[in-house]
Amino acid sequence: MIDALTVAIGVTALALAAWCGFAAYRDEPTKDWHFIGMAVVALLAVVQLVVGLVQLGRGETARDGTAIFVAYLIGAAACVPATGFLSLSERTRWGSATVAAGAVVLAVLEVRLFDIWGGGHA
Repeated sequence: MIDALTVAIGVTALALAAWCGFAAYRDEPTKDWHFIGMAVVALLAVVQLVVGLVQLGRGETARDGTAIFVAYLIGAAACVPATGFLSLSERTRWGSATVAAGAVVLAVLEVRLFDIWGGGHA
C-alpha cells in the first residue's frame, strides 16, 4: 500500500472534519464548497481502492488478511459519499456534523488500513 496516499487521505479527511465541524458550530448546513471538499476526499479514497486492488491483483498480500483489507477499502471509499448524501437530507447544522463525523471515521479507517496492510512491519 502506498503510505503517502494513506497519510494524504487521513490529513484531508481531518481537514474536512474540522471544516464541517466549524460549519456545524456556526449553525450552518453543508454548502457547495463543502461538497467540493467531500469530492476531493472521496476521489482520493477511490484512488486508494483502485491501488489496493491492483496491488492485491499483483500477488501482494495484506498482513491481516485479504478479505478484511478489501472490506476496509470499500468502507473507506464509501464513508464520505454516504455521509454527504445524508447531509443532503438534513439541511441543518446536523448535516454538517454528520459529514464531520464521517470524515473522522475515514481518518480512523485509514489508520486501520495501514495496520492491516502491514503497518511498516517487515
